[in-house]
Amino acid sequence: MSTDRSTRFVPFSYGFRPFFLLAGIYAVFGVLSWLWVYRSGLMPLGSVPSQFWHGHEMLYGFVAAAIAGFMLTAVPSWTGSRGYAGKPLQLLVFLWLAGRLAFLFAGSLPFWLLAAIELAFVPALMLILAPSLLRTWSRNTPLLLVLLLFWAGDAMFMLGLANSETVMSARGLRVGINLVLVLLTVIGGRIVPAFTGNALRAHAVPVQMRSSALLDRFTIVAMLAYAIADIIAPLHSNTGWIALIAALAQCVRLSGWQGMRTLSQPIVWVLHVAYLWLPVGLALKALYLLGGFAWAAHWQHALGAGAAGTMILAVMTRASLGHTGRPLVVNRLTIAAYVLLVLAVTIRVFGAAVLSLPYQTVVLLAGGLWAAAFSLFVVVYTPVLLLPRCDGKPG
Repeated sequence: MSTDRSTRFVPFSYGFRPFFLLAGIYAVFGVLSWLWVYRSGLMPLGSVPSQFWHGHEMLYGFVAAAIAGFMLTAVPSWTGSRGYAGKPLQLLVFLWLAGRLAFLFAGSLPFWLLAAIELAFVPALMLILAPSLLRTWSRNTPLLLVLLLFWAGDAMFMLGLANSETVMSARGLRVGINLVLVLLTVIGGRIVPAFTGNALRAHAVPVQMRSSALLDRFTIVAMLAYAIADIIAPLHSNTGWIALIAALAQCVRLSGWQGMRTLSQPIVWVLHVAYLWLPVGLALKALYLLGGFAWAAHWQHALGAGAAGTMILAVMTRASLGHTGRPLVVNRLTIAAYVLLVLAVTIRVFGAAVLSLPYQTVVLLAGGLWAAAFSLFVVVYTPVLLLPRCDGKPG
């Protein structure tokens, strides 16, 4: 008895499918779990503060899944190689799920087993991507080094956890998030102006991007300098000055991408909003370090939840449509997800100091809005990610 192709599940037919879905689900589960931990006062990692569990799972769980989905989809396009599917993809999904399950029960596992399970995923991803990236050497090949350093940050976190050295674990988290910010600067600097120009031209809007290779290189170097400074001396005044320079460079760069002309196209303006959190977060850190402004103290969430989280949602919605043969037009529920996420980050960053909300209210409200945003993503995109392309093509 034959099965209608349009209703057949194909979760492992391309890299973005399982990992975008897992990223969306874990964005909801991870934050709701954190809210429960926060309210109950539990310590999932023993003597290490519970915020470290939250930071680790958002970075090396949620963000890692999104990065995997992006790279497993982009690398075949960059290199002209076949897409990743089938058993290799299933293995990667198994390793990622094993890591999340291990951290959920971190307190009851031998440390060596927890570390072995957690640190297996990124090397496996690198082994799958390496042949294509090394065979066709290009500007994208160094992304293997980014993945290696990202894994090293996770390993540093685990080493600190093993020895109850919170300073080392905190540095491991900073290694990870700063690599993500550099990646956003490089990849975002390619896709945001490109997608914006294509969208405006498709609507017969004359457009000319204001950009320069010199500005792009300076912005990337400034972000690399900030990343190094933040990893080594996160609260030093020199790090504040570097953050200020990087914020100004990011702002000038973004201003040339014609974001205000995309307000009628949510799938495009959300990319600009995501990138905007980069200069905002950097500026907040500079203000906090150089001026001692207490209201700027939550730059971490502007950069993590704001820049990384919003860009992930923006890219996942766009890529899921484009790579399944659908028009690049988002529905109302997806637009609602964008708005809810922007509200979540805004409240998390400014709610306590600027809006005078009780801190516990800020955490719970922002977490609830974040979970609602990604819940909408899961509702809308689960069938998109699990069912075959609507144009009948493979992938």
